[in-house]
Amino acid sequence: MTDSHNDSEENVLNDTSESNTRTRGPLMNRRKVLAALAGTGIGTLAFQRALAAQASKKGSISSEMIQQSEWIAGIELSEEDRKATAKTVSRAVRGARQLDKVKLENSIPPALHFQPLAKTPAETTPPDRTIRLLESSAPKLPQSEEKLAFLPVTELAALVKSRQISSMQLTKLYLKRLKKYRSVLKCVVTLTEELALKQAAHADREIAAGRYRGPLHGIPWGAKDLVAYPGYKTTWGATPFKDQELEMKATVAQRLDNAGAVLVAKLSMGALAMGDKWFEGMTRNPWNPKQGSSGSSAGPASATAAGLVGFSLGSETLGSIVSPSRRCGTTGLRPTFGRVSRYGCMALSWSMDKIGPLTRSVEDCALVFNAIHGADGLDMTAQNRPFQWPSSRNLRGMKVGFFNDKKKKVENRAELKVLKDFGVKLVPIELPTKIPVFPLITILNVESATAFEEITRKGITEGLNTWPNTFRSARFVSAVDYVRANRVRTLLMEEMEKMMEQVDCYVQTTPRDLFITNLTGHPTVVMPNGFRKRKDGVKTPFSILFTGQLYGEADLLSLSNAYQQVTGENLKHPDMKKLLEYEKEMNQKKKDT
Repeated sequence: MTDSHNDSEENVLNDTSESNTRTRGPLMNRRKVLAALAGTGIGTLAFQRALAAQASKKGSISSEMIQQSEWIAGIELSEEDRKATAKTVSRAVRGARQLDKVKLENSIPPALHFQPLAKTPAETTPPDRTIRLLESSAPKLPQSEEKLAFLPVTELAALVKSRQISSMQLTKLYLKRLKKYRSVLKCVVTLTEELALKQAAHADREIAAGRYRGPLHGIPWGAKDLVAYPGYKTTWGATPFKDQELEMKATVAQRLDNAGAVLVAKLSMGALAMGDKWFEGMTRNPWNPKQGSSGSSAGPASATAAGLVGFSLGSETLGSIVSPSRRCGTTGLRPTFGRVSRYGCMALSWSMDKIGPLTRSVEDCALVFNAIHGADGLDMTAQNRPFQWPSSRNLRGMKVGFFNDKKKKVENRAELKVLKDFGVKLVPIELPTKIPVFPLITILNVESATAFEEITRKGITEGLNTWPNTFRSARFVSAVDYVRANRVRTLLMEEMEKMMEQVDCYVQTTPRDLFITNLTGHPTVVMPNGFRKRKDGVKTPFSILFTGQLYGEADLLSLSNAYQQVTGENLKHPDMKKLLEYEKEMNQKKKDT
């Protein structure tokens, strides 16, 4: 299989193969195990020593040891779950010991933020959301609905503003397509049809009266189903929450309401933000429906690539915008951590979650980001930072980093040739290597387990993909190890800052930095960069990624947009007829069996 999503969030989190997760080294000695168990607060001193003695003999945590410790973790497990938990706890202990080797001066704080107020004060100077399109003239209205559906927001906006098409017409088109393809793609959780028609009618009245709000006014969009909107279910893609209704409205949804956008659907996501499998099945890649769309922003990527919405919102903790964008050939922006409020959106990891757009062009990402960024007084990590589009930065002279490739010479790499033609200075760089990065998965595991501790205590496991084992195992991680991991994270952030001093941004065709940048909070743009033919003859997209300075979205998007304008790979879209043919074949097979 070509262009596999080995970098996707679900693979990074849940690959339990020895090659991917085992920390090589000598078996734990009795003293180290004792220290690890003491850190968890499990039992009396004598009990800790007894467990340590057992572990030092066997070299790992046993299911019997897990059973003896269940009372302090506050859970009761089956024997099968004990065995799975024992393996994961053993890896966590080995990872913690690996982090122990990192020298930490007393002056190194954890990568945590404390705000003494439950809610941050409302900003007195909201961000300037004035924006202009790079192309001011409206295109000619396409003759076919199919071509219209795949236009980027920039062109849809110009058509709506010039009143060549109404928001109502556009909304009905996308609703029709959502209904037509939802069964084969499994990308729709809930159609918000009643709301959409009201919002579209209101947009048309305002535009007719000369009250044009901007380029998102009247444009239909879809929300990953962790974005709360009153009156509709917010299921988080998980069986235990499939009937959940939250009466709050997420800040990002409110800001898109303010921009005049039209919400047409709540789109699928992998259960609790893992992968592309949710309670109605696997969301599919419109380029190749035999594949999943990857995740966890599975529905937003699939629906946007298939021309079922104008744009969508997704989220990323560890690959959930990057991975499905790569799989489905969409353009995605994972903003700097803290750029966009998560209020009203499902929490998985408070120190890693980010909300961002999935679109059909880089400039579309800029338009959506402009509408949703900034502090709201509700998410204490969200802050106001300047954003200007178009960026005033001249690309000539910009320093762009790249990673050396043993298989390809620099002069033979097409992406570097395009960049060189812009007049940028290419700088070879290397990612930080001093810090053991993978053991920092403890941070995500512990925070996610805390976010969903109630379902673990209740023993709920159905429809949660492989989260239950992660949640259970995290309860055996000591508070000391969690805080220490965050202190090591501080060192990683410092190392990344040193690397970024050399460049304005860097480029890569395979995201080798996915874990690092999700821990350090750096922004990334991912976009289609061509196609590869699989062994079965099916052509699927592959992507290129640009990663920029913290809060440097304007320059990052500017360079990415220039690259996209030259290559034009985002203008291609899947053959929807083949998608329907695939559905017909699958339905026939069901009848035959």
